[in-house]
Amino acid sequence: MASLNSINKSTRLFSSHPHHQALCTRAHQIAALALIIATFFLTRFFDHTLGPCSSPYRNSYSDANQYNAQNDVVRFEGASGYGSHLNLKIYVYDEDEIDGLKLLLYGHEGKISPEACVKGQWGTQVKIHRLLLQSTVRTRKKEEADLFFVPSYVKCVRMMGGLSDKEINQTYVKVLSQMPYFRLAGGRNHIFVFPSGAGAHLFKSWSTYLNRSIILTPEGDRTDKRDTSAFNTWKDIIIPGNVDDGMTAQNARLVNPLPLSRRKYLANYLGRAQGKAGRLQLIDLAKQYPDKLESPELKLKGPEKLGRTEYFQHLRNAKFCLAPRGESSWTLRFYESFFVECVPVILSDQVELPFQNIVDYSQISIKWPSTRIGTQLLDYLESIPDKSIEEMIAKGRKVRCLWVYAPQSESCSAFSGILWELQRKVRQFHQSAETFWLHNGSIVNRDLVEFSKWRPPMPLP
Repeated sequence: MASLNSINKSTRLFSSHPHHQALCTRAHQIAALALIIATFFLTRFFDHTLGPCSSPYRNSYSDANQYNAQNDVVRFEGASGYGSHLNLKIYVYDEDEIDGLKLLLYGHEGKISPEACVKGQWGTQVKIHRLLLQSTVRTRKKEEADLFFVPSYVKCVRMMGGLSDKEINQTYVKVLSQMPYFRLAGGRNHIFVFPSGAGAHLFKSWSTYLNRSIILTPEGDRTDKRDTSAFNTWKDIIIPGNVDDGMTAQNARLVNPLPLSRRKYLANYLGRAQGKAGRLQLIDLAKQYPDKLESPELKLKGPEKLGRTEYFQHLRNAKFCLAPRGESSWTLRFYESFFVECVPVILSDQVELPFQNIVDYSQISIKWPSTRIGTQLLDYLESIPDKSIEEMIAKGRKVRCLWVYAPQSESCSAFSGILWELQRKVRQFHQSAETFWLHNGSIVNRDLVEFSKWRPPMPLP
């Protein structure tokens, strides 16, 4: 009661009319204390009823329960910088609208089919395009658009012989020169997808023309082969890789996870060596410890080639799935591991991961120095109790929906996550070195021609 008495004394000291003040009895004190307690519990009740103000998936290393999301749904809304709801307008360029765009989509004579491009690691170029066409954020009015999407299946087209590197470069420059809104903002409000390890380097002149644009890519580093990485953490967005649809389906999956007790191996690495140091070390380690680490030599063709189902059957047979760097820092194996429910172990130091404002990767994966691949790694993994492994897998189940390219109607998907990330990139005002404005708000070019009268082809940087 000492604290309550001191409060009462303070009240009497600062009363403007002390001679009229009512006496504070013990009954008053008990009532005040009851009111405080009631207010506390009512506040807690409404907090839980109405939901949290910020995402339960915020990156907080001190909150061990942050993955206990309401209804197991990942939420971007309310998290810092995202806003309370999606309020985004994206214009998608039509393939007939810009001369040359069809070449970037289908190659010469339209020989490359979208169905051929939607499978495999590069399928995100097709999937994101299709999802945007059906999305509620799509607008058909350029003047009300926040952002502009430039569709292209150029990685697939190149790999299938539809365009050469030189033709890709020339076609991109031609396409960009026909876009007044690209010129208006210096490309800052235009979105491009580059779905492979090469990133934007597929367009040789990307550093000249797309150095301000928003690039969607799974690859955050290619400095191993080039002086400059095409990924910029402040403007670009890391996207999940394209996991086989047969594994992301809600009901009929190619294979289902095994209980930990039935898994044959401690860890596995399923991939080609490609002459990469980390991969070669894992293959050698598997030969030394065949009972702990599985690393079969994968064949790209012939009777010994692993089929889709066989590949995932191998992948699910270990507690940990090792994901070393290959030709580039990202690896599809990281995302695949969540659907066979093995804990991914990242062995790629420069890797960039998607949605880092929302997901705390330290709770659902392990990142181990690529310079320490060896028996120390196996000893460490072997020391982790099954209970901890199960907890990491359980948390991974709650976020793996973010690796699935599902329609916007799904409450949690890679596409929805990308839209939320794009919303953070929207600017109220657009300008570039070749954009000027007058006292009446008119936007003009260097020759003082108003924006509405700009005609292609327009000069580019």
